[in-house]
Amino acid sequence: MLTPELLQILACPICKGELTRSEDGSSLNCQPCNRDYPVVEGIPILLPERTVTTP
Repeated sequence: MLTPELLQILACPICKGELTRSEDGSSLNCQPCNRDYPVVEGIPILLPERTVTTP
């Protein structure tokens, strides 16, 4: 479970922006990046998406 203390120290791995919890608690959102990071069994998965480069 994400405690308020933990949420205060977590940051977006891309822009280091503040993360906010979704209403249902299933994800964390970064407003500056407009990215959602899932929360699985109470654990936030803060892995940036893989970039696919096309020629």
